[in-house]
Amino acid sequence: MRTSSRTSTTRATCSSPPTRCTRRCRYSSTTASQSLVIPWKVAFMADGEEEKTEGIKQMLAAVHTLEGALKECSKGKPFFGGDSVGYVDIALGGLLAFLQGTEELCGSKPFDIASTPLLLAWVERFTALDAAKVALPNVSKLVEFAKTKRAQMVLSIKK
Repeated sequence: MRTSSRTSTTRATCSSPPTRCTRRCRYSSTTASQSLVIPWKVAFMADGEEEKTEGIKQMLAAVHTLEGALKECSKGKPFFGGDSVGYVDIALGGLLAFLQGTEELCGSKPFDIASTPLLLAWVERFTALDAAKVALPNVSKLVEFAKTKRAQMVLSIKK
């Protein structure tokens, strides 16, 4: 951490140039909205089973890419950046409540021991953090809210 001479705020600075892994992890986090959120929304709002299946397929492909990025970037440590929570952990962590509700909302489980063991363990570590407990919404309440919103949207479309 370095303090700017112009202000009294503290900002994080990189102590080393970005590595291939750092670039891949940053890329993974910045494309999370395209590779996870958009397909999730397609699956959640799908009119038919084919559209829902395609959204889930794309979302799961993104999850598997993140599994590979976690393996490469963490080098066996608990978080994407190593021993402590970093940029990618926070970016992906912000999506966890929706992703954890995916099974009930969309009929698919994005994290499981067979296909994404590293991400599943990461989810457990991340959600156990005190800061995450405070910041992340309750999954059950989020699922109920999402179901209500989906029903309202369906009704508004039928009108």
